Amino acid sequence: MFCRHARKPHTPKNAINFTLVDVIAFVFAMLLSGCSSGIDSSGFGPFQRSLNSTTHGYQITPDLTGSAPTELIEIFDVRPGDCSLNDGWNDCKKDRERSELSEINKSTHVNSEYWYGWSIYFPDDYVNVFPTKTSLGQFHQKGSHPVWMFQNSAGGYHLDNQVLGQTTEYYALIDDKDLRGRWHHIEVNVRWATDPSGFFDVWVNGEQKVGYQGQTMDASIVYFKYGLYRSFLSRYKTANNANEVPAQTVYFSNVKRSQSRRGLIPDGD
Repeated sequence: MFCRHARKPHTPKNAINFTLVDVIAFVFAMLLSGCSSGIDSSGFGPFQRSLNSTTHGYQITPDLTGSAPTELIEIFDVRPGDCSLNDGWNDCKKDRERSELSEINKSTHVNSEYWYGWSIYFPDDYVNVFPTKTSLGQFHQKGSHPVWMFQNSAGGYHLDNQVLGQTTEYYALIDDKDLRGRWHHIEVNVRWATDPSGFFDVWVNGEQKVGYQGQTMDASIVYFKYGLYRSFLSRYKTANNANEVPAQTVYFSNVKRSQSRRGLIPDGD
């Protein structure tokens, strides 16, 4: 497992102000623990950063909002030029930028069933960069294409069904007018299947928004990625006669996977 460093990010308008003593105490605790207890992504195993190594791109900090379900939150920040490459992919050449975490142990097999949960917060100054597409969480397949993507495109937060390798259906989850300045709690119950026995159900803030029955993947292994991933940057630049796409920031908290819905409850509740 890599060491997740705690850094003090920019302070949004509605942030809770921490004293110097608070910050020092937090950093000291992280040092004592060797950073191994930074964020407990319970049920997943370790994550690693994906195609981004900037210091601003990923940070762990005490809750800045005063209302997160956990004491620590994860902050993802993508700025113009935040693209990178690995042996099999080049974001810079593919018209993309990102800051994501990806499961290291890609071991969720076909015919398994899990509950997934996370809380997401869009700051008041979060910018919608449509027609560039912004992904804020995705279920990807090992050696194949993503199958389910949580996105902010024309507005709001929605689910994109890409099981067949391209978008076949959108599901509205959060309206744009309700998006910013509050935590949204996402719960997902999935049976991973290449046949009609699969299902993909989604709840937002306790209300069921998706009840899909059918094929949920077309490969053999699926894994989770979350953060900020934006595609087709040139669309925004062309539409707005701009040289770059504005920076975006989003917060995550209580990212978990479990065999039961109860297992998604934040530790200590």
